[in-house]
Amino acid sequence: MNYQEIVDLEGRFSSNGVGRRPVAIVRASGARLWDSEGNEYIDCAASQGWANVGHSHPAVTAAIHQQLDVYVAGQESSFNDQRALWLRDIAGVLNTSLSWDGCFIHPSNSGTEANEAAIKFARYATGRQKIIAAMRGFHGRTMGALSLTWNPKYREPFEPLVPGISHIPYDNIEAAAEAIDDDTAAVIVEIVQGEGGVYPGSGEYFNSLRENCTRHGALLIVDEIQTGVGRTGRWLASEHFGLSPDVVTLGKSIGGGLPMGVTAWRSELGQFKPGLHGSTFGGNPLVCAASRAVIQVMAAENLPQRAAELGQWLQAELAALPTKKIREVRGLGLMIGVELRGKVTPVLQELMERGVWALPAGLNVLRLLPPLVIQRDDLEQVMQTIGEVLR
Repeated sequence: MNYQEIVDLEGRFSSNGVGRRPVAIVRASGARLWDSEGNEYIDCAASQGWANVGHSHPAVTAAIHQQLDVYVAGQESSFNDQRALWLRDIAGVLNTSLSWDGCFIHPSNSGTEANEAAIKFARYATGRQKIIAAMRGFHGRTMGALSLTWNPKYREPFEPLVPGISHIPYDNIEAAAEAIDDDTAAVIVEIVQGEGGVYPGSGEYFNSLRENCTRHGALLIVDEIQTGVGRTGRWLASEHFGLSPDVVTLGKSIGGGLPMGVTAWRSELGQFKPGLHGSTFGGNPLVCAASRAVIQVMAAENLPQRAAELGQWLQAELAALPTKKIREVRGLGLMIGVELRGKVTPVLQELMERGVWALPAGLNVLRLLPPLVIQRDDLEQVMQTIGEVLR
């Protein structure tokens, strides 16, 4: 199909809830995208942050192909070999990264579902209702996760939302200390606010959150849906600060391109009572096989360390660009925000015309989330193209 045929067909039936660029992407490999007209792009969005191991990684594709012939989907009401092996593998990563003695894990189909499960578990485990989230935070679009999300443009069309959820300033120790009390079930936070402008928090802030949650018996939930799986230069961004949350959520890249969400918590907190929470497709054998391959690729190719090294270099190069149109460059690893002195949309459009696919993070922040397998030569081309566009 050509571009116009694709646009006409989607336009006829689509709900139109998501804005689209005037291009149809039909193929992807590694850190490259191709559209219906044969144009090629360097992917600096990782398809909204899920393609950490790249598109169609051979190991992930092989695992999917092998499992397709065996058993695709089965609900958690029965045991399964792939799910058992995946639970072992992901628990090993989480326990090591977060210094947990053990954990329990609920698999679902997306990051937003993972956060829904986190809300439910926090209220179930503590017997409390009050949830605290951060201003500028983004945690999903379903009703519970949307209630955690701060931006009014996402929230207001669907109000009233879930009660008992409030928002406080991000990276503000005093505001957090004042808000957390003996009625608080949980505090949820991102280590780097992605959608909110690529803002990393401080170690002092996260340590304060940990101390206040412990003091008041509240759970600390860290949303690692965008920052996890090596994106920031560690397996989990929490590791940068030695932070050990009570609950962590994953999504996006953990499924290797298949839909997956993960909600995990310290084993000392106990488990759900059977029947309280479940998912028809969560933890199905196919996605568990894909996720196991992702975990293996992360280790075999040392992708977190690669993200740390490339990210440090790229941030320095971007900050040194000879232009007054950049106000600040910030981020961790290969999660980078370039705050501009003007709107980002025209910059994104011109970058796309020059073969670079990037993301916004608000009205004036250029967000770069390239696959962690991207070659340095590609990043040099990206950096040079950004410099040309801003000049």
